[in-house]
Amino acid sequence: MKYALTDPQVELLREIAAASSAMPIPPARTQTSWALEQRGLIKRTWRGSGHVAVVTADGRYYLKRGEHPRQVQAEKERLEGDAAQASRAPADGAELVSRLHSAAGKITVPDPAAQTRGRWRAAYYDALHNGHVPKGHKLRWNGRQRGDCVFTLVDEETEKAAQPPPVPTVDVPETLDRPHRLVRATRKALGRSRSAVDTRSQPEVIPLYLSRPLTDRALRIMHALFTEAESRDYTVETQTDLQRGESVHTVAIVIRGRAFPLALTERTAKVPHEPTPQELRQQERNPWTRLPKYDEEFNGRLALGAPTGSWYQHSYSYSDGARWTLESRLGHLLQDLERLAAEAERREREKELRDAEQRRRWYAAVAQAREQQIEQHRATVLTGQIRAWRQAAEIRAFCQAARASDAPVVADEADWLEWAEAYAEQLDPLQGPLRTPPDPPAGREVLRELAKVDAYAYPWPFDTDGRWTLPDDRPTDPRT
Repeated sequence: MKYALTDPQVELLREIAAASSAMPIPPARTQTSWALEQRGLIKRTWRGSGHVAVVTADGRYYLKRGEHPRQVQAEKERLEGDAAQASRAPADGAELVSRLHSAAGKITVPDPAAQTRGRWRAAYYDALHNGHVPKGHKLRWNGRQRGDCVFTLVDEETEKAAQPPPVPTVDVPETLDRPHRLVRATRKALGRSRSAVDTRSQPEVIPLYLSRPLTDRALRIMHALFTEAESRDYTVETQTDLQRGESVHTVAIVIRGRAFPLALTERTAKVPHEPTPQELRQQERNPWTRLPKYDEEFNGRLALGAPTGSWYQHSYSYSDGARWTLESRLGHLLQDLERLAAEAERREREKELRDAEQRRRWYAAVAQAREQQIEQHRATVLTGQIRAWRQAAEIRAFCQAARASDAPVVADEADWLEWAEAYAEQLDPLQGPLRTPPDPPAGREVLRELAKVDAYAYPWPFDTDGRWTLPDDRPTDPRT
């Protein structure tokens, strides 16, 4: 339980304690009162249309001393057991290292009191200064002043092997003797503006938006980045997309068939707006005219990454910082692009596997439904033959009983019995050879009801005669 209170909680507690009777809690402060109740500082009850609260003894104790009584009691108990816990601490550095070996290299002491923490501290420094730490290992300690004490014995070789390899740096030349083709095209499109360079609306060039003095540095950075990318067998190309009816020009590095757009800009900072004489004259003529409070000014820091509004807007971006320059981050940028390309490829493979499995299941369900349809059709034919056979036998028995009857014989009785026996012959399926009935047509609607699938999700595998036409997708055993 967290016993510390925020300023709104303390203020509400004071108001409840100052009230002469149960204080109604406004709906906006219900959550604050609930937090106080959880800590046992107030008691709440429902009265009328809302909660009312009174302060408890623990609440008055907190207001008087600034501490929760449970927290004070827990601290007393911790201090009372400090001597006993300190006696269980290691006597010296050798014992500390021995315990670490037995504990797989890590020991955690939960929030020890001062005496216990001091004993562990003494053992730690004894191990460091008296050569108890094994060669090739490091002894580390977290929690020197407060919280849990965590001692760790680290194998330097294992730790070094677990570290990721360093990111290769990309060298940016001081001058451009043979610039990249896109850098060369961008130089020609810079224009004559002395304050700012903006090539974002021009096709087949690098999209730049920065102050004129940083142009040379920006082009050298892009030359180094594009040259390194092409040396890794990647492709650098310009692209033009249509967004909201407007053409958007970008330059992209293509890795494994995936294009990652890039834009190089200079960061800006807000500065107070200084009205121009023209704006002042316009405001005098039109007093309701509002002048901007701030202006955006270039601050000299370059930023390179995904353009604003692109799919990868927050995936990769680096800029000049207080401890590094953009030039030192180019290797990290390429590493991010390679990682994104690998992740996209992995997701595509997983999607292909899921689609293939879904396709396989669909065809297996359709094949099983076809087998079920054939079984049902044959069962229908068989039961029909049995009914016909029984009906024929009953007709013959009827004719035989009619002839043996003592009833008077009428003129056409013999003809009727002969017709009945001939009809029985036609009904009886055993009068001819029994053959397997032909399979029914493999209709989409019939199999859709049996398989409970979308009959139009994939190409239909049966022809008009009900034969399977896709051998690659036919399951080996549709019942498995």
